[in-house]
Amino acid sequence: MLDIKITKTTAPKEKPDESKLGFGKVFTDHMFVMDYTEGQGWHDARVVPYASFLLDPATVVFHYAQEVFEGLKAYRSTDNTIQLFRPDCNAKRMQDSCDRLCIPRIPVEDFIQAVKTLVEVDKDWVPHVEGATLYIRPFVFANDVGLGVHASKHYIFCIICSPSGAYYAEGINPVRIYVEDEYIRAAPGLTGFTKCGGNYAASIKAGDLAAEQGFAQVLWLDGVERKYVEEVGSMNILFKIDGKIYTAPCTGTVLPGVTRRSCIELLKDWGYDVVEEHLAIADIMQAGHDGKLEEVFGTGTAAVVSPVKELDWKGDKIFISEGKIGPVTQRLYDTMTGMQWGRIADTKGWIDPICKG
Repeated sequence: MLDIKITKTTAPKEKPDESKLGFGKVFTDHMFVMDYTEGQGWHDARVVPYASFLLDPATVVFHYAQEVFEGLKAYRSTDNTIQLFRPDCNAKRMQDSCDRLCIPRIPVEDFIQAVKTLVEVDKDWVPHVEGATLYIRPFVFANDVGLGVHASKHYIFCIICSPSGAYYAEGINPVRIYVEDEYIRAAPGLTGFTKCGGNYAASIKAGDLAAEQGFAQVLWLDGVERKYVEEVGSMNILFKIDGKIYTAPCTGTVLPGVTRRSCIELLKDWGYDVVEEHLAIADIMQAGHDGKLEEVFGTGTAAVVSPVKELDWKGDKIFISEGKIGPVTQRLYDTMTGMQWGRIADTKGWIDPICKG
């Protein structure tokens, strides 16, 4: 167990209007910080007032992008319990990301303890309004000073939190997706399965081009043949075709989403056949034209479940579920959010309570 020193701010911030939170714009009073030194390991765990880091211009992360991050939420339940959703999955995924980026692992129990400690200190920041959450951003970055492409000997693990508004403030609106076949997000042997900033930086160009055409997201194809669907910009994606659920396998180029994993478990519990295999975009488009593509939805921490109403690939368009959220998508959304906010029983053991708010 970590020995976490807590230093509380003497100048607490004014809480924002919970009806106008947005996402990632306002941050809580405190942050968690822990240092790594080669030969010493992780040390000096602490919760301190939120502040800037003072970093040398030659700090490694600026030049060689040795960093990883995670994203999860704290929820205020109906009985005012503040709780997390499967934080162990985020902790294990961060370990996998760290391994790929040559960053020392953070033990799962230390990750969870750090998150819980920070959230409890800033529990008054967990929103009370329906649908709003406290978004939690753990991240690790290399802070050696000096140029040269090699693993750093020093790192900082930090967690910050941001109260965030309801993703669907005005109801669930199905989105339009552009299938990208020029740029790629990942390829075998690279970092597609990790949450590292470089993956997201590489996706910005295609995302901007899609947004200019009125699309909400980009659907990425595989980086070798540009034939098989992989994931959407900020979500995994699933397809219901002729009663079966299809999604890309997590074999190195697709981020193993916690929400994806949870939805697949629920779908199997409900009797659906879930097929995790490579699925060609041409076959999906044909299924759409043949009336066999019944539902398409993304899964991710931010939206939980996001219905898709249109796919556009090389100018060929298919429209799904008459532009409405499908019954399976709706059931997944209701079940996941019901557990997260404590409106329905957690039958899976996924909820991890922190404290009373």
